[in-house]
Amino acid sequence: MITELRIDNFAIIHRLELEFSDGLVTFTGETGAGKSIILDAITAVLGGRADATSIRSGAERASVEAIFRLSQRVQAPILEILEREDLLDDPNYLTLARDIRREGRTTARINGRSVSLGLLRELGAYLVDIHGQSEHLSLLNVRHHIGLLDRYAGCEDLLAGYGEVYRRLQAARRDLQSVRQAEQDASRRTDLLTFQAEEIEAAQLRRGEDDELHQDRTRLANAENLANLAQAVLTALDEGSPESPSASDLLGEVVRSLNSLAHIDPSRADLVQQAELAMETLADVSRELHRYQEQIEFNPKRLDQIEDRLDLIQNLKRKYGGSIEAILVYGEDARRQLDTIAHASERIAELEEEEKRLLEQIARQGLVLSEKRREAAERLAKGVEAELSDLHMTGARFAVDFQTRPDAEGAPLPDGRRVAFDATGLDRVEFLVAPNPGEGLKPMVKIASGGETARLMLALKNVLARADFVPTLIFDEIDQGIGGRVGMVVGQKLWNLGREHQVLCVTHLPQLAAYGDQHFRVTKRVQDGRTLTQVDSLTGGNRRQELAQMLGGVSEGTLRSAEEMLTSVREKASRKV
Repeated sequence: MITELRIDNFAIIHRLELEFSDGLVTFTGETGAGKSIILDAITAVLGGRADATSIRSGAERASVEAIFRLSQRVQAPILEILEREDLLDDPNYLTLARDIRREGRTTARINGRSVSLGLLRELGAYLVDIHGQSEHLSLLNVRHHIGLLDRYAGCEDLLAGYGEVYRRLQAARRDLQSVRQAEQDASRRTDLLTFQAEEIEAAQLRRGEDDELHQDRTRLANAENLANLAQAVLTALDEGSPESPSASDLLGEVVRSLNSLAHIDPSRADLVQQAELAMETLADVSRELHRYQEQIEFNPKRLDQIEDRLDLIQNLKRKYGGSIEAILVYGEDARRQLDTIAHASERIAELEEEEKRLLEQIARQGLVLSEKRREAAERLAKGVEAELSDLHMTGARFAVDFQTRPDAEGAPLPDGRRVAFDATGLDRVEFLVAPNPGEGLKPMVKIASGGETARLMLALKNVLARADFVPTLIFDEIDQGIGGRVGMVVGQKLWNLGREHQVLCVTHLPQLAAYGDQHFRVTKRVQDGRTLTQVDSLTGGNRRQELAQMLGGVSEGTLRSAEEMLTSVREKASRKV
């Protein structure tokens, strides 16, 4: 629901900040005061049409910002979009904003970050239905009708079972298409795959082998240099020369001298131990170098073999992947494909049988789903027509149209027909209406706008209150062409709708306005030669005064009537609660 709305320099609104409550929010005031401008501003912040003509005279830009509290019913799809676009801040609240500049440029923002107008519209469709703005009115979107009907009918369990079969069928069809394609390409691909698999298997590769070979090649290519270096170290350690004693001899002299020192000064005995440890370490180094020197291999033939092996591995890497692991995976995949081709006929027969079985299951479950929908559609039609009768539209008709589409690959019905299906079932569903007696039923998207249509939407919204997930509903001109008696009925129905949704309504009828959980009065005044819109939240005596004014002017009689209306509304509300 909308919790806060800020408007700057939009039409005749200079600066306006509103906080909205749950339930039914009513706007009253004289014609031209700016009530519909507030709704136009909400339309703009939801991505609707707005241009430089919306900017207040003398200003360079207009801006609208709305904060929404996300209900659980719309939280999941909205959070999915916000996470997809990296726009998620607080999972419980969402801020939308729109700036319109004089030069014609418009900027959209979500949670403070600039976004496309299309993304603003995508989120707005989940948040608000505005009567008269088809881009925001979900009931005029035929694709939404089947979902609304299913939620009204309570088809969740049936849809879940049907959906599982539908997903399995789609998977089987994908596998079948893949195997058939493989069979068509079999002769050409068999030769290629066989060559690839055999070439990789013949190489008998080991993971990490190339690293070992590189190390061996380095040692063999530098065998003479390694031997010379090892000998130089051994000479320095053990042999020495007449001019330079060996390190072992020198260290032995160090040990002897330290022994003498420790004999005189026992406190330095630790130095003897350290020197003896160094002498042992030097002896270990010498022994290890002797062993290493013996292992140094002078083998040009082995070096050639390693070079050939590395060339083979590099060639396979160029063909099948950048590493030995990738080459082996490629070979395993080639063998799997060969196995699939070899058993393609058997696999095709298995998949065709599975497809047939799942199609029959789709047909059975789809028909059960259709039957439940048709039963619900009759209840829905009766409920909507009863609501329309209450709203002074006696004779108006409502129906749900069911269609199927022939499809040779579709679900087989008991009468021999095959019909198309999708994730929702076998049906194509559309809501039809005839607002006036004698008119034929027509798609809702083609009905005329105005108060009559608003009442039709109110009737539908009331019947579908729990099935319709859009949290905020806005009605303008809903009282067009109706009197006070019907206005009380409309008010009560809007109040009822407000128990499931937040409802914003512009009205000229006091009987309707009296039902508001929150009541705003919109007025205009002239300041410094400029017309300004002012909005006041009405409670208590101020509200009674406004309702009396709407009844024909403030007097003792109208004030009493206003109080009676408010008392009647409170009594009805308490009974409902």
